[in-house]
Amino acid sequence: MTRCCTLLAWALFALLGLVEAQRDSINCPAIVSRTEWSALESECNKRLQKPLRYVVVSHTAGSACDTPASCLRQVQNVQHYHVQTLGWCDVGYNFLIGEDGLIYEGRGWNTLGAHSGPIWNPRAFGISFMGNYMDRVPPDRAIRAAESLLACGVTQGFLTRNYEVKGHRDVQQTLSPGDQLYKIIQRWPHYRRV
Repeated sequence: MTRCCTLLAWALFALLGLVEAQRDSINCPAIVSRTEWSALESECNKRLQKPLRYVVVSHTAGSACDTPASCLRQVQNVQHYHVQTLGWCDVGYNFLIGEDGLIYEGRGWNTLGAHSGPIWNPRAFGISFMGNYMDRVPPDRAIRAAESLLACGVTQGFLTRNYEVKGHRDVQQTLSPGDQLYKIIQRWPHYRRV
């Protein structure tokens, strides 16, 4: 099956709430792998010591994407910016969330991210919503995808059961994750201000 067809199938399953591919017995959500979104090869090699206690939620502040095809292009754009312009070893986030309701693997569960500075990167997973959420909210399917990713992180042992969610602005001077997304994550049961 071609990459485009695979992504379309994933999107259909996600929209219908029937995603079964890449799920294990603990009902983790499907994650669009780096291979499926044609990621550049990572040059990162620093590993995270798990389980982690923190998750930092940000937004890319760039273009939103609401279809698998547009999200595929957007995650590639984010990686290109981080690698080619900033000189990083890979895309900075551990995971990216598209408005299509899909989760895109960045550095994944095992590799140290570059999302929140030297103090927080080794202590937290970085999850970034693709888009700008200063004046608008992400669709419910994107919020559900992030929440299911966090639940999976706990059941798989990547996150502690008492993990804490922080907004990017809680740990660095930034407007990220945007005013509207920040209001949403402040209502999550694991949100804690620093």
